[in-house]
Amino acid sequence: MSTAKKKETSSTVGRHFVTPKVVMSACLELEKCRHDGQRIADSFVRRLYSYVQVVPICPEFAIGLGIPRDTIRLVDDGDGGTRLIQPATGRDLTDKMESFAAQFLDQVGEVDGFVLKNSSPSCGTSQVKVYAAPENSPGVRREAGIFAREVLERFDGLAVEDEGRLRNYPIRHHFLTRLFSLAELREVGNSPTFGKLIDFQRRYKHLLLVHNETEMRVLGRLVANEDGLSPEEVYEKYVTHFRNALSSKPSRGVHVNALTHMYGHFKDKLADPERDEFLDMLEEYRNHHLPLNALLTVLRSWCARFEYDYLADQAYLEPYPRELIAMRDSGKGLEF
Repeated sequence: MSTAKKKETSSTVGRHFVTPKVVMSACLELEKCRHDGQRIADSFVRRLYSYVQVVPICPEFAIGLGIPRDTIRLVDDGDGGTRLIQPATGRDLTDKMESFAAQFLDQVGEVDGFVLKNSSPSCGTSQVKVYAAPENSPGVRREAGIFAREVLERFDGLAVEDEGRLRNYPIRHHFLTRLFSLAELREVGNSPTFGKLIDFQRRYKHLLLVHNETEMRVLGRLVANEDGLSPEEVYEKYVTHFRNALSSKPSRGVHVNALTHMYGHFKDKLADPERDEFLDMLEEYRNHHLPLNALLTVLRSWCARFEYDYLADQAYLEPYPRELIAMRDSGKGLEF
């Protein structure tokens, strides 16, 4: 399965985005390699393909299982461990899958994220059922699939999700934010300079503040380079702290504080109806009736209207191409 190459992309208003490199389960909209010989239809994954460089992989096909093939499942080994078993044949595929995962991930190179098939005993990132026995048995727990487990252990700082969880707007927003941010940071690392690192830190200040203020301050001290390190040494430390900063999804309250702070830059320039409308929208967001993107769109429009360059290029306002926001993400009635 070859790597699908994509061009660098930008949003409709011209912001440059580095193309992320993403490992994806090949059965997601790409190849008919599922156990039943089909591919999985997913509207978001279909859109995402146009904005990333895809490295497709089907671990089950890669270890020699055919298409179609007998199903496999995770089975408790009776001693707290998990085995990957094909009930119809009785084959234990655990060692083979673990060996392939290690070999593939050793050779995959620099990547920014993974989108894997949910519920798969090889690729599921969580909530894959583990059975008490190969056949006719109840589930005893849920965990990651064998291939995904190795991914999570090696790449815990990257954007890793399954396509099922990406149907949830906040999870998808967090995933895309991490994915495109990490891709841009990776490009800085191709030839790091203090100028590039300082500019990156400036443009990501508000995003970092929302995700992890403590790490934001650590990163600020790193780019100040009080220890007299080389750009390469600073970059290496910066990556670790930046990944940690973006690892957790910010709470709604933190977003409200950030949005209120940004609104403060404009409130004296706005007419009363505009101020009232934004504050009403803020309350709707606080009460789960409006998505975050609706407020970010308003703030972006004010940056353009008032030529507020200091905020206009802040990654927080547009952390990924807005074409990846579905129409329904701007409506009500979703779990935000």
